[in-house]
Amino acid sequence: MHGEYKAPGGKLVVVDCDSEGGVLRNVRVAGDFFLEPDEALAAIDQALEGAPADADAAQLAARIEATLPEHTVMFGFTAEAVGIAVRRAVAEATDWTDYDWQLIHEPPQPPALHMALDQVLTEEVAAGRRPPTLRVWEWASPAVIIGSFQSLRNEVSPEGAARHGIDVVRRISGGGAMFVEPGNTITYSLSVPDALVHGLSFADSYAYLDDWVLGALGDMGVKAWYQPLNDIASSAGKIAGAAQKRMTAPAGGTGAVLHHVTMAYDIDADKMLDVLRIGKEKLSDKGTTSAKKRVDPLRRQTGLPRDEVIQRMITSFRTRYGLHPGHVTDEELARARRLAEERFTANAWTARVP
Repeated sequence: MHGEYKAPGGKLVVVDCDSEGGVLRNVRVAGDFFLEPDEALAAIDQALEGAPADADAAQLAARIEATLPEHTVMFGFTAEAVGIAVRRAVAEATDWTDYDWQLIHEPPQPPALHMALDQVLTEEVAAGRRPPTLRVWEWASPAVIIGSFQSLRNEVSPEGAARHGIDVVRRISGGGAMFVEPGNTITYSLSVPDALVHGLSFADSYAYLDDWVLGALGDMGVKAWYQPLNDIASSAGKIAGAAQKRMTAPAGGTGAVLHHVTMAYDIDADKMLDVLRIGKEKLSDKGTTSAKKRVDPLRRQTGLPRDEVIQRMITSFRTRYGLHPGHVTDEELARARRLAEERFTANAWTARVP
């Protein structure tokens, strides 16, 4: 069995092992990390030898930490990262480069259609009819996107939304409300096979699927990091928020994960505060009392036009994993349009949590 895991902002950990009689055998850990002293690597292998094959990452990390030589220094990885790599080996997880990635970047579309496209394309990946897909959104109109479980009245001021001509739509994933405007927002979706995140906890999968964009931002001079559970942040404030939806496999399919991210390229903070009802409780754990201070747009941090930021992100993904141009098929688009009309523009869905 072979498993790989790149710690967010860190180095690659590779584990090769066997499973015999419910325990790990012939464990070999490798990677591009730094480790002192040299004998610590053999200690890690020995700590994992004979461990229960169904042990979770924390249990495996505890075994490693208990046997490391005194004064061991692990740079670019942790004992838990090794545990995650083991879990991915046992779960037979795939890697980004195992797939033929498709890029979809089409003209502006209405907010409700974007919600429907996310569902349809991820269902197609789950069914094995579509390759893993990176979709970059273009917005036809401003919108507030609320999470699947949020209260409509608690999150959005109907008067403010009407005053600014802003649509309110509910997405299929959880998480918080996002305020988007066509020229001020960068949004993308990853529709990936479930096997890509095998062996990762729900929280770890966020960091894993966001790692490529942290690299892309770094190439643009933005020092950003993953901030649990679902934010991308810099020292100046939040840059982006992520959300996920897991989709079960139909007969003959593999299952899939929808991971979508909304990034603030620029923001009209006064308008946002007129539309969103952002409570003090939500801000209290973010170390700020002002939503204006909490979000720091990419335009200021990069000094680049929005279109160039997007193109650099796409180039970074292509360089890492490969990426070829694609499109939404006629059948997928027809299904998405029906779904947008029947579900995502219907009050029964938008106000399902009043």
